[in-house]
Amino acid sequence: MTAPRTRRRTVRAVKIAPDATVTELDLPEADARAVIRELLGSPDSVDQGIYHRRAVLHVHGNGRQLGLPQNLAAWALASAWRGTALYLLAGPVAITGRTMAGELTGLDGDLVRHARVVAQTVREMLTEWRRRPPVSDEAAISELLAYATRDISESR
Repeated sequence: MTAPRTRRRTVRAVKIAPDATVTELDLPEADARAVIRELLGSPDSVDQGIYHRRAVLHVHGNGRQLGLPQNLAAWALASAWRGTALYLLAGPVAITGRTMAGELTGLDGDLVRHARVVAQTVREMLTEWRRRPPVSDEAAISELLAYATRDISESR
């Protein structure tokens, strides 16, 4: 007789790449932080930002210094959650859930939808800006933040 298999517990997360693609992930609960470091290509340093009370953004600790590409989709999402334009994020970003006690947990479905919808908007805006460039960086930031804010309010 074989022993019953124990089901590995996982943590639902998303990864947002600099090209605004979103990948849903099931991270092993016991090794979630190590897997996140590997996903971000940052074995030594991962910064964490809390821009939504139920989510944690995991960002490459040295991404900007290393010249990793800007991640407009992750920036737009975090800025919309926060309600203000934040500093730019660089490189891939992983997002997990967060308990009220601050522990890492699975990302709720509505926040996964936020990530998907905002990333789609960013891809559409980048395509539009190739045809019709914004008049300034400030105008681009304002436009993108307005659309991202609309996206998260509509997908609640």
